[in-house]
Amino acid sequence: MKSKELSVDLRDRIISRHKPGKGYRKISGALKVPMSTVASIIRKWKKFKTTRTLPSAGRPSKLSDRGRRALVREVTKNPMVTLSELQRSSVERGEPSRRTTISAAIHQSGLYGRVARRKPLFSKKHMAAHLEFAKRHLKDKILWSEEIKIELFGVNARHHVWRKPGTAHHQANAIPTVKHCDGSIKLWGCFSAAGTGRLVRIKGKMTAAMYRDILDENLLQSALDLRLARRFIFQQDNDPKHTAKISKEWLQDNSVNVLEWPSQSPDLNPIEHLWRDLKMAVHRRFPSNLMELERCCKEEWAKLAKDMCAKLVASYSKRLEGVIAAKGASTKY
Repeated sequence: MKSKELSVDLRDRIISRHKPGKGYRKISGALKVPMSTVASIIRKWKKFKTTRTLPSAGRPSKLSDRGRRALVREVTKNPMVTLSELQRSSVERGEPSRRTTISAAIHQSGLYGRVARRKPLFSKKHMAAHLEFAKRHLKDKILWSEEIKIELFGVNARHHVWRKPGTAHHQANAIPTVKHCDGSIKLWGCFSAAGTGRLVRIKGKMTAAMYRDILDENLLQSALDLRLARRFIFQQDNDPKHTAKISKEWLQDNSVNVLEWPSQSPDLNPIEHLWRDLKMAVHRRFPSNLMELERCCKEEWAKLAKDMCAKLVASYSKRLEGVIAAKGASTKY
């Protein structure tokens, strides 16, 4: 229940006692007014030079305090609830249901509609492995690799989520993703701090034998082109083709040190940022068919700046520190 407003006369008496230097406690005791109220009246007087009630800013909200609290509870419990669903629940409570009214009420609580980030689905086992990996490999120098699917037209659908600033990577605010694979091509590429390595198209469904051939034709040559000699650690994820016997044998026969990689950890691989930049550059060129798409990808991959590659690799330690700070959970990367 809202407390009764003090009379103007009583507020003026508080200020008249404050001016000669009387303390809040003495004023409170003499006038039988809570000390917090005394402090509030004096603060207002110092700021606005008046004790009168000031006009409220803007149009009064038609939404009750109870209705506003219910909306905040609803979006806090389920950040991906839609405005339409919030309108329906507001109507059921007998509250106003205009979209602008509901949005404004939620914004006042520091929650804003944003596009949900896509993040891997993490189990506790994944989080533990993620954390252990981060602690163990803080100092390594690595040749990064990954496969990517690039579409000829368009980008994936976006979803909005209610969240506070700085919470985009929190698990409740992100869309879990799993790997899968039309108007698109699939590529394998690698890079290091020295720049981009080879980029090759994967035709058809890739098998372990195809992957072995990609390594045989491109991995060591990429390391040579990037002047890594044999002093590099090779990163690959845990795709079954990567961990197949034929792939492992090739890596062992060629004395390639392989980085042990935790599952569901694309946020640890800085190549994800190169893929994003590559897609943006390619789509600006509007390739009209898959052959053009492949050519544009290879040309734009070769143009990616060496200093950007160096910065991404330098960010690797920050990524690992982020994982440690998040105790193995998803990070903003």
